[in-house]
Amino acid sequence: VNTASKCGFTPQLFDLEEVYKEYKDQGFEVLAFPSNDFAGQEPLEGEDIQQFCMTNYNTEFPIFDKVHVKGSKATDLYQFLGDKSQNGSVSAKPKWNFHKYLINKKGEVVDYYLPITKPNAGKVKRKIEKLLSE
Repeated sequence: VNTASKCGFTPQLFDLEEVYKEYKDQGFEVLAFPSNDFAGQEPLEGEDIQQFCMTNYNTEFPIFDKVHVKGSKATDLYQFLGDKSQNGSVSAKPKWNFHKYLINKKGEVVDYYLPITKPNAGKVKRKIEKLLSE
């Protein structure tokens, strides 16, 4: 998931933590990639981002360094995630913060969810449970 500390969707960090705690013992991970690509909504850097998330949202899942998730500067990971010719499954580049990708244990992109979809929505959890049972 691409995150930002000053976004209207930032409270989804609570939901991401809830899903992480619920499924982490079964091998599920949440990986957060802060990005300032959308309206400058991630002004923080490095440790300040992690501290913000831990202090305000009690996050325990990994939060990586700030990256680009769109355009020509997008990291290799986000180029792969958003391009069906590379990932073989979906063509869905982030259009805003908190765009979520679901990846199976083999590293294959299985699905994606727009920022308006909460990480703990029933359809997301059902898909996670299905993947964990495979």
